[in-house]
Amino acid sequence: MGQEDYAGSEKKPIIIILDNVRSLNNIGSVFRTGDAFRIEKIILCGISTCPPHRDIHKTALGAEMSVPWEYFDDTLKAVLSLREKGYHIASIEQTEGSTMLQNLSLENKTPLALIFGHEIKGVNQAVVDISDECIEIPQFGTKHSFNISVSAGIVLWEVAAKLRALN
Repeated sequence: MGQEDYAGSEKKPIIIILDNVRSLNNIGSVFRTGDAFRIEKIILCGISTCPPHRDIHKTALGAEMSVPWEYFDDTLKAVLSLREKGYHIASIEQTEGSTMLQNLSLENKTPLALIFGHEIKGVNQAVVDISDECIEIPQFGTKHSFNISVSAGIVLWEVAAKLRALN
């Protein structure tokens, strides 16, 4: 599928918000994964670098040109803007009372905004506080987090499968 075909294709009702993601390789990887799942858009916030940039392109492999994107200086502004448009806001974060990814129900939760945070600090606490839900990826090893680009792949795979099951 070419970029023109992609632009005209039906998108999943999903927006990814990158909350102060610092690694350009991670940003590029999220663009590439977003392209693979035909998401609506990526919103880059705070310190997250915007395309065009050679280090984003290195991992995005051109997906930064096919997936629409927008920039907000403040993640809270982006989230509130999407909330006004009817998006269900879900931070990908380990919190008390979080929903385990495998238990996520998407009935009445689309369109959906998925927020992925800073590689070390995670999603900003103020953003977590106004989220409709926090989603946690179960982990069983000695480490308690995944790389953000891996997290995006895992979450998008599961969300896409759940959306297919609803249709």
